[in-house]
Amino acid sequence: MTATALAPSPARVRPAALLPRLTLVLAALLATLFTAAAPATAHAALTASDPQEGAVVATAPAQVTLSFSEQVAMGDDSIRVMDPQGKRVDTGELRDMCSGSTIRYGTALHSGLPDGTYTVAWQAVSADSHPVSGAFTFSIGAPSSTSVTLLTHQGGGGPVGIAYGIARYAAYAGFTVLVGGAAFILLCWRPGAAQRPLQKLVLRGWVMLTAATLAMIVLRNPYTGSGKFADALDLSGLKSVLETKTGASLVSRLLLLGAAALFVAVLFGAYARRQTTPAAEENASKDTSDLFFGLAIGGAVVAGGIAATWALAEHASTGVQPGIAMPVDIVHLMAVALWLGGLTALLVALHKVPDMEREAVQRFSKVAFVCVLVLTATGIYQSWRQLGTWSALTGTSYGQLLLVKIGLVAVLVAVAYLSRSWTARLSDAAAGTAARLVPQRDVSRETRRAVSRETSAVGVRATGAEDPKRAAQLARQRAARENAREKQARDADPSRAGLRRSVLAEAAVAVALLAVTTVLTGTEPGRAAEQEAGRTTSATAVPNRAIKITLPFDTGGAKGKGSVRLEVDPGRAGANTLHLWVNDPDGSPLDVPEIKVAFTLPAREIGPLPLVPERAAPGHWSASGVQLPFAGEWRIDVTVRTSDIDQTTVQKNVKIG
Repeated sequence: MTATALAPSPARVRPAALLPRLTLVLAALLATLFTAAAPATAHAALTASDPQEGAVVATAPAQVTLSFSEQVAMGDDSIRVMDPQGKRVDTGELRDMCSGSTIRYGTALHSGLPDGTYTVAWQAVSADSHPVSGAFTFSIGAPSSTSVTLLTHQGGGGPVGIAYGIARYAAYAGFTVLVGGAAFILLCWRPGAAQRPLQKLVLRGWVMLTAATLAMIVLRNPYTGSGKFADALDLSGLKSVLETKTGASLVSRLLLLGAAALFVAVLFGAYARRQTTPAAEENASKDTSDLFFGLAIGGAVVAGGIAATWALAEHASTGVQPGIAMPVDIVHLMAVALWLGGLTALLVALHKVPDMEREAVQRFSKVAFVCVLVLTATGIYQSWRQLGTWSALTGTSYGQLLLVKIGLVAVLVAVAYLSRSWTARLSDAAAGTAARLVPQRDVSRETRRAVSRETSAVGVRATGAEDPKRAAQLARQRAARENAREKQARDADPSRAGLRRSVLAEAAVAVALLAVTTVLTGTEPGRAAEQEAGRTTSATAVPNRAIKITLPFDTGGAKGKGSVRLEVDPGRAGANTLHLWVNDPDGSPLDVPEIKVAFTLPAREIGPLPLVPERAAPGHWSASGVQLPFAGEWRIDVTVRTSDIDQTTVQKNVKIG
């Protein structure tokens, strides 16, 4: 629920005064759209390969290498190379070729590979815990038909991926309800600790988070590997999962949930009993304050620790500025939990507890407003980390999902405005009226239930305890009367009923937002998607067309003028054949003592790549297997020496497809 929806307003609010606050909340929510519940930085993207995708190389390479945008976890079977018949031609041994900021892995190939089209399939787990995979082809000598059928399963997909995604959603929802519900009791309505509906809500949040965490541990191995549920029972796979950063994070979460169970026991045990005991004595009041302080500090530490299990193992731990992103992520998660979890607790209290104090709504208003401010600051920072460019908002799947969230937030803001108007109508009615928010303040709900139970017991004794049918009938009547009284008390105040309905609508939109957010955390963010799209575009083969250019030169010496005619065939990324013809001003072949060539790709800071062609005939030089690893705007430098002291360098930019 937005802060404005619950803001205290004993007097009528003027639209002009409300507009700035609505604008602030809308800006905060739009900024929050650019971050997930666990803000994403980037999945690992394949940025380069050798050989390139679609390349045609003259001779068989000794190995295949893959470069990534961030650190990945790979095993010996993570890179597979298959010939046109589908037979593996790699040695199955992973080579770690990482150096500094360069993330590169490779695998050696068997010698003597024949010509044809080869398929490279790879699978890895990125540093943000998400599995990534892909495949591409290259050819030796010339392209050929291939009968390779790649596995339809990709890491993170299939039924296992769906189950793992459900567990992730349940984990986020459980954390939100557990932390937000407990915080609502401590910060907004302390007597709520003794209310069974709120106790059940918080306990269910703990159970949901615990069960989801256990499910994620069990499903992690098939989720990142084969995609088969049967592998969830593989003890060796489970052991390997526990040795990873993600596995250690999930185990840590379970340990912290044990501490959270102790916190919940104290909150709904000793603390709840003291809330129902008159605190007239000074010692009792002091004990309650000390217990509240301990619960607040301990609960904040445990909740922050649980939030850190996401921040330290997933998106925030990698990419741009992880040292800043991880604490920001923890704060962001805590703010989301306080906001949406508190909204859920408020909805339950409005629906189940007729005598909830109006002051609790006002206190939650202040908490929600602070959460909005925190989400504004953290959301702006995380949006920069996720997308990188405005074009990623519409040009990537991640950005398109964000647009869906924008629509949902627009609905949320509209409903929040309605909730704000209902909150403004809440007022303290005269004592004893049906519209009063705190009816029968001198008799607690538990006391009334105790009286009802005692009265029923007397009725049962009067009719004879030996008649179980009569006792069951009286119990049903008693329950119906009690439910009717509670419903009458809840619905007595139209403003309260209207607020309850609008809060329910907000909660429904919040559930949808959490679902979209969960999908976003498993979607490749815009920054990485654009990097990968750039790699794919640069590696796409173009129709065979030789690049032909003519460069005039003048070394300044005798017979120092002429021209170099250069041809690069087929003129695309990968292996090329180079031919050079040197002619004098009359067009006759000019046999110069030396000629050298260099290729440079400034956009990627590659080169110069030197090349000394071999003399094929007078005035004609050539070289085969000239490797140009990337497509782009290449600069070709040709150095011509016409004597021992006379030489010059001419250059030309050409487009390599």
